[in-house]
Amino acid sequence: MQIHFFGAVRTVTGSKHLITTSSGKNILLDCGFFQGRGADTDSLNRTFLFDPKSIDYLILSHAHIDHSGNIPNLVKQGFKGPIICTPATKDLCNIMLADSAHIQEHDLAFLNKRRQKRGQAPLKPLYDILDAEKCMKQFVGINYNTKYTVCEGVTVQFTDSGHILGAAAVNLEITENNTTKRLCFTGDIGRYKNSILKDPEPFPQVDYLIAESTYGDRLHTDISYSEQQLFNVVFDTCVTKKGKIIIPAFSLGRTQELVFALDKMEAKKMLPRINVYVDSPLSVNATGIMRNHPECFNEGILKYMKTNSNPFGFDNLIYIQDVESSKHLNDSKEPCIIISASGMADAGRVKHHIANNVSNPNNTILMVGYAEPTSLGGKLRNGQKKIRIFGEEHEVKANVVIMDSYSAHGDYNEMITYLSCQDKNKLKKIFLVHGDYETQIHYKDKLLAAGFNNISIPAQGDKVELL
Repeated sequence: MQIHFFGAVRTVTGSKHLITTSSGKNILLDCGFFQGRGADTDSLNRTFLFDPKSIDYLILSHAHIDHSGNIPNLVKQGFKGPIICTPATKDLCNIMLADSAHIQEHDLAFLNKRRQKRGQAPLKPLYDILDAEKCMKQFVGINYNTKYTVCEGVTVQFTDSGHILGAAAVNLEITENNTTKRLCFTGDIGRYKNSILKDPEPFPQVDYLIAESTYGDRLHTDISYSEQQLFNVVFDTCVTKKGKIIIPAFSLGRTQELVFALDKMEAKKMLPRINVYVDSPLSVNATGIMRNHPECFNEGILKYMKTNSNPFGFDNLIYIQDVESSKHLNDSKEPCIIISASGMADAGRVKHHIANNVSNPNNTILMVGYAEPTSLGGKLRNGQKKIRIFGEEHEVKANVVIMDSYSAHGDYNEMITYLSCQDKNKLKKIFLVHGDYETQIHYKDKLLAAGFNNISIPAQGDKVELL
């Protein structure tokens, strides 16, 4: 059995790990988009480093676009096998992949106008809405903690990783020549004491581990402190300065956590009388899907829902779907909060909101999660004083505030706690993926100090034989 690493290696996005059994079956773990890689992003996503027709099965850890976003392209290029995931992930992909197609078409329409003026040929999207709809026919939803036969000699079992709704660790048992090898791909590891979701759950003992490492070099502050910090930002910006808060947030998970935090403030009569806009059609639909999967909720929010049945809605909260209402927000001078996708600020409506508000010192850009360093969000996080959006330069005069404790990724202590369910003496090898290289080196040291051994940081294209 071999593992071939094709994405999210020594970088955070583009998750793709290919397992080839001794019988020749090809099992792809995730098929995500590379994001925030500048001019290289399109070519990295457009061309696979393997033949899509050769893939027999795709097993998906969760619905975030850096893990699922290139599935329609994989199917478009010839993949015909099943796409195995949890039911909540299947429901989310149904809206998220269609939204990805829409964003590509919209953003390329703008880019192609510029290319046409320069005499360049127009670019085509990687896939369209029809491609996104077509691939959904291949999805198979399997509940958590249910052993499912992928093919002869291969079973998979999903365990809750606590990252986003439906997110799972992929636990594989592969029997070859009367010997069974056990492998876990953690996907993305969530937080403990999340405001909405259950804690990450222990997973079965394995021989080989493919483990996330995004925040392997830092610790998060407590979420309760973040809610106080959020209140302070809201009061300072919207009440004292009469400005706007722009929050780039992933439509799934981060947006709902922010809305829930604001909902609790409103219930305690702490939230100023300002409008809160969720400006993302995908966020609206994702919130609806979350309501349909309360089996993923923790006891805290279920208890809260006994007195407030809708934790994602309050009087001054306005969900926006249509483009004209979104454009109106850029003309409005009212103090308000705008939560909009994407989290890295590299696509979607949030780019327009940042462009229209980043040069006003009364405003705040609130960054609540990871962003690739070269993405627009990454440049804001890194303190860049001038940024380019849609070809125009903007001076950053707005206050940029970073609150990583709202991240859906566990820090190094939380990730080590998650891995502590394993007998270290039985682990033959750990492969660190989904992290920047310097972060992974730091996390490797933390793992070694915690008693873990045989830790590898694969590079793009590395192939490893599992003995």
